[in-house]
Amino acid sequence: MKISLNWLKDYVNINQSPEEISKLLTDTGLEVEGLENFEQVRGGLKGLVIGEVLTCEKHPNADKLSVTTVDIGSDSPVPIVCGAPNVAKGQKVVVATVGATLYPEGHDPFPIKKAKIRGEVSEGMICAEDEIGLGASHDGIMVLDTELPNGTPAAEYFNLTDDIVIEIGLTPNRADAASHIGVARDLKAALKTSVQWPDVDNFKVDNTDNIIEVSVENTEACPRYSGITISGVQVKESPSWLKQRLEAIGIAPINNVVDATNYVLHEMGQPLHAFDADEIKGKKVLVKTLPQGTIFTTLDEKERKLQNTDLMICNGDSEGMCIAGVFGGTKSGVKDSTQNIFLESAYFSADYVRKTAQHHQLKTDASFRYERGTDPEITVYALKRAALLIKELAGGKISSDIVDIYPEKVKNFEVPVKLKNIDRLIGKHITKDRIFEILNLLDIETKKDSDESFIASVPPYRVDVQREADVIEEILRIYGFNNVELPEYVKSDYLADFPAKDSNKTQKSITELLVSNGFYEILTNSLTKPTYAEQAADLDEKHSVVILNKLSEDLGVMRQSMLYSGMEVALHNINRRQTNLRLFEFGKTYSIQEGDYVEKNRLAIYMTGNIENENWINKTRKVAFHDLSHVVNLVISRLLSKELKNDVTHDFPFEYGLKMLLNDKELVKMGKVSKALTKKTGLKQEIFYADIDWDLLLKKTNNNIVYEEVSKFPEVRRDLSLVIDKKVSFEEIRKIAQNNEQRLLRSINVFDVYEGENIDKDKKAYAISFILQDKEKTLTDKVIDKTMTKLMSSFESDLGAIIRK
Repeated sequence: MKISLNWLKDYVNINQSPEEISKLLTDTGLEVEGLENFEQVRGGLKGLVIGEVLTCEKHPNADKLSVTTVDIGSDSPVPIVCGAPNVAKGQKVVVATVGATLYPEGHDPFPIKKAKIRGEVSEGMICAEDEIGLGASHDGIMVLDTELPNGTPAAEYFNLTDDIVIEIGLTPNRADAASHIGVARDLKAALKTSVQWPDVDNFKVDNTDNIIEVSVENTEACPRYSGITISGVQVKESPSWLKQRLEAIGIAPINNVVDATNYVLHEMGQPLHAFDADEIKGKKVLVKTLPQGTIFTTLDEKERKLQNTDLMICNGDSEGMCIAGVFGGTKSGVKDSTQNIFLESAYFSADYVRKTAQHHQLKTDASFRYERGTDPEITVYALKRAALLIKELAGGKISSDIVDIYPEKVKNFEVPVKLKNIDRLIGKHITKDRIFEILNLLDIETKKDSDESFIASVPPYRVDVQREADVIEEILRIYGFNNVELPEYVKSDYLADFPAKDSNKTQKSITELLVSNGFYEILTNSLTKPTYAEQAADLDEKHSVVILNKLSEDLGVMRQSMLYSGMEVALHNINRRQTNLRLFEFGKTYSIQEGDYVEKNRLAIYMTGNIENENWINKTRKVAFHDLSHVVNLVISRLLSKELKNDVTHDFPFEYGLKMLLNDKELVKMGKVSKALTKKTGLKQEIFYADIDWDLLLKKTNNNIVYEEVSKFPEVRRDLSLVIDKKVSFEEIRKIAQNNEQRLLRSINVFDVYEGENIDKDKKAYAISFILQDKEKTLTDKVIDKTMTKLMSSFESDLGAIIRK
């Protein structure tokens, strides 16, 4: 962002050098990336002076040249050969002296040297306006009407003033500083001075002959809309002072009306838009969205298909005139023939403007500010300022009252601040008086002051100051980072705790959990057989990462799944009579997706054989799906507190199984491996397999575990027997129970399932236990019965369950 130092001085009293101002701004958080000299005219007319033609004679050797002597304020007049037809004795002219460099309009610069032209000595050049960059005319030399003494620098005659342009690396959060007054506000706080806002007291409505009605249909996208009509304007070139201001910050002048709106935009940060009022059909402006796919032609003459979320400024026929806060249209903009204008000053939603600008890939000065947040309280003030400026530059009369649609005032942000947190975060004690002084200089009011805290009332244009830490940052940046001494031992402190996630520690904790439950960790080769991808329905050989320099055909590709290498380990152990296996592996899978190599971290768990070795006390049994499910849930519950969504799956490689989803992303896929697959690999016993997306699990891991005291009030157990359809899962029962009783229900468990005689073939009976507890008091029979009655009613109505009593 570019800021003109001369322009900035209109609003704040600055006596410091540009370098000192740069340091002040950088210290307050507006980092100055560079200072650049800006010259109104290239070269600044250095070496050019006012001269007087003393004599003028025809050149003896050239009909179209003249030989002159010119008084340039030196000890003696200088001879100059001139080719201009209008040169004459007694004229006051602009003379480029020997050694000066000229920057002609549209041409490369060239130096002035002492020379002989057709035999006559010439020690300078009498200049035309295009030769010194002051215009395009080359009809003759410039003849001046001035009493200034000969030798006076030409820059003084033309009242040229150089400028310093300050280049600020504006961070996205500082939308409030995206203008000259915005920067002046920071200098005001740093220098303890005041900001002089432009005077709009002379604003008045001249008549009401050209009223434009305004209707805002989408107040969410446009919380405030202000407008006014100016009639009888004359669109023409802007005066030099205005063009100079805009050119200094890199804005190309267009015409006096558009330049006035750009001037106010960069003056106070409020975007404005001028419409040709005669092009507004029905004398009505509608602020609304248009149907998806509506074609709109923007000022760059490109046809764009609108989204139904693009806020538009439309005429009375609901035809788009402008993409609100982003870009104007070709039909309604200000032209040379425009005589009447409708001036818009609005506060648009940052979300709407950002979405529209991103979709259409349009970045303008207006969208830059709207996307980050503008000041809802400044629209009318900016409108008055621009209207007065347009009247001054283009004439005309204000021909309507100000339209100001502002149904709900945007309130200040009320931020509670504790004084101890200011000291803790800054690392130094700052007196309360100094804190309040800084905040008041930043237009932040302080309320409800006590010995320990206060409320900071932040104006809505400071969209980046909404938390206690933000307020403290405001105090620190004005107080000065350099004024906070470093202690002998440096440390950092935070208002909130964000411990770093250590993937190695997390993996170690899960390894210890699985090992303590009887599992062995395995480590297998990432290289595998290409035939797995060719034969397995869940793999695609097109996605295989092929090894270019293969060790063997059996190790020709990188594995796409952890399953097959784990089954090879299981088969190896079973062939050696180790049939009861609990295995797990942290590993990687590899594939090619849309031309890119993809590497993912996985946790694979395998269970096969008996649940435990046979002994004289307990008879053993085969591993079942729920044994695997129990282990997976142990792992998940160790790292996540969030509830997962479960879906039944019969996808290959499973005969049956379950998918566990986290925010609609597949976190776990587990089940019994299909008999067809175990047969192909040589396994003669069932194997259960779980594949966990370790990257996703780590990303969502919650390290902030909160512990609470064990309740002193007893738990109560109640059992129910439900006869339900076979297709109803326990997950559905659990969700219904939790949705209907969140406060007292601690856990729910199935302890028996029955299918057979006395029950229809498409039915099953669940015996379910419910654990109830109130953490604040002992449960009474009345409360328990009421809770169970509510649960039974829900099961009957939602599942068609029959309660066996």
